[in-house]
Amino acid sequence: MTRSITRIVLTILMYAGVVVFLFPYFTGRITTGILFMIIGAGATVLFGILRCYLTEGDCGRIPHHSRDW
Repeated sequence: MTRSITRIVLTILMYAGVVVFLFPYFTGRITTGILFMIIGAGATVLFGILRCYLTEGDCGRIPHHSRDW
């Protein structure tokens, strides 16, 4: 896969994690929402980090050259 296709796929999966996170609120089943919240938030963070590292290329630490005070 090319870099742009990988970025599009990971973006879609990242937003799918947000949909999973919000699913209990749309259906009205808040009691089972904790599992959906954990899975949705985990998927969003995972795919967001993968998108950053695999397609952006500038997600490393910011170089620190001077004092920050």
